[in-house]
Amino acid sequence: MSYTLKSFIKDITPSLALTYRGLLGQRKKPMFSGHYRTWDAALAVSTGYDASEILDKVTAATLKVYRGEAAFERDSVLFDEIVYSWPLLAALLWIAVREKGVLRICDFGGALGTTYFQNRKFLQNVPEVQWCIVEQAGFVERGKEQLGSSQLRFHETVEGCFQDCQCDALLLSSVLPYLSSPYEMLQNLLSYHFRYVLLDRTPILEHAPDRLTVQYVPDTIYSASYPAWFFNETKLLNFFSADYTLVEQFNSFENWDLEDVSSQCKGYIFIRRRS
Repeated sequence: MSYTLKSFIKDITPSLALTYRGLLGQRKKPMFSGHYRTWDAALAVSTGYDASEILDKVTAATLKVYRGEAAFERDSVLFDEIVYSWPLLAALLWIAVREKGVLRICDFGGALGTTYFQNRKFLQNVPEVQWCIVEQAGFVERGKEQLGSSQLRFHETVEGCFQDCQCDALLLSSVLPYLSSPYEMLQNLLSYHFRYVLLDRTPILEHAPDRLTVQYVPDTIYSASYPAWFFNETKLLNFFSADYTLVEQFNSFENWDLEDVSSQCKGYIFIRRRS
């Protein structure tokens, strides 16, 4: 790992947290509850993530960002200023430098391009950018119809993504918590031998086992609830240890209080060790 990347990440993370803490105070935080044994049990008391209201609100918000009517969108919430994950941006530019001006991202669960639009100002001078989003069918259809471009592409499967673009990096931003079998999906994703893996906004439990909860989204955002995982950090990092080296880790802006434990969302930057 280069000293520059490590220093930059450590220097800007506190300022990011302070910036977003103020924004979080302007709206009610989503709440998590329960300790469910199975995904089906949690899903039975949830509305699910594929509700049409979610897609419609995310579409409307993303189009406002695309048209320049708003600065930034996250989870369908619009902001007057872009709220950067500076460590993630540093990692994206670090990859582009290492790959001699080429940035090819598989953004798994990337909605309609939240992270792409968040960082596009800083990616404009990267000679080649291919940002491929893998999402649910409804998101892919909307993305292709209204937002697709030579840089921003949408696919329903990782296989389809790789047929279109030989991506070097896998991005998982606030994605693992919402997968029914996150470790199984990770195993499948890592079988594509991405050179880099970037995690962000991943809720971590340092001294407790993985926990499955239900997240209740405030009605001010949209009316929905869905299962959500919290991950034991040691278990999660050990999952990558066979093939990947941890370059750096950082705190994301979110932290949550469960009934008996607190969780800090974190991010991780991995690079694959050569065979």
